Amino acid sequence: MRVVDSTVHIPHAVDQWFEAGALDPTIAALAKQYRAAEISKLERELFALRKRRADAERTLATRPTKAATESKRIAIDKIARALWRLEQLREHEPRPADTRIFPQHYAPIALEAGGRRVLRLARYHCRRPGDPASVDRKWPGLYNARRDNLERFWRGQFGTTHAVLVVESFFENVQRDGHNQVLHFTPRPHEPMLVACLYAEWMDPRSGQQLLSFAAITDEPPAEVAAAGHDRMIVSLKPEHVDAWLTPAGRSVEDLQAILSDRQPSYYEYEALAA
Repeated sequence: MRVVDSTVHIPHAVDQWFEAGALDPTIAALAKQYRAAEISKLERELFALRKRRADAERTLATRPTKAATESKRIAIDKIARALWRLEQLREHEPRPADTRIFPQHYAPIALEAGGRRVLRLARYHCRRPGDPASVDRKWPGLYNARRDNLERFWRGQFGTTHAVLVVESFFENVQRDGHNQVLHFTPRPHEPMLVACLYAEWMDPRSGQQLLSFAAITDEPPAEVAAAGHDRMIVSLKPEHVDAWLTPAGRSVEDLQAILSDRQPSYYEYEALAA
C-alpha cells in the first residue's frame, strides 16, 4: 500500500474525516503517508531554494546583475509558499481554509452508481472521455460548465453523468481598480448549497490510468453577485430536485433545464478577503 501520485491535492478537511480511522483505516493510513511524503518533498525543495537565494546574494554582493536579482526574488517567493504549505501539512487542528476547494484539487461529489447514491473523490476540472491529457493545459477553465454550452461542448455529460457538490459558500475573483480581489460569498439564509455538476470517467488508452473529474455548472448571477463585480455563478439546486438531477436518464433536455432554472432562492452576502 503506497501513495503513487503526490500531485493529487485533496482538501485537508477531507483527510481529517479519515484521520481517526473510524471510517476506513486504509484511507487514514494513505492520508498520513501522503502528508509525510509531501512534507519530505517540501523540505528538500526548501533546502534547494535557500541555496539558490544564498548563491544569488553572494553574486549580488560582488557583482550585481539582473539575473541574480530575479533569481533571489523567485527564491524568496517560492520559499514563502513552501513554508505556508508546510505549515498547512503539519497543522492538525481544523481551520476554515482546510475546506476550500481549488481547481485541479479533489473534492467529494455525490452521484448515482449501480442504483445507489455514492460519495466519490473527483478532480475539480473535468476531462471528457476521448480528450487527450493535454486538454487540462489547453483549456484551464474546464472546472466550470457554462449552462449556455451544456448542449454543445458538454453534450456527452449533460443528461448522462450528473453529480452534486455540497458547499457552504464560494469564492470568486473580481477585478477592482485594476487589481484582483477575492470575494467570499455566503448564502442567506445560511444553508448548504447543492451545486449542480457534470462528471466524466476518463481512461488513458495506453496506460489504463483512470481519472474521475467534474465541473460545476455556472449561469448568469443574481443581481447582488453581479453588482459585486462577477458575471457567473454556480447553480444551487433545490433539495427537492436532487433525486431527479442525479438520475437524468430518460428525462428530456427541457426537464433538466427546468431543474437548473428553478434553483435555490438565496441572497448572497460577501466579504472581500485581504490581499
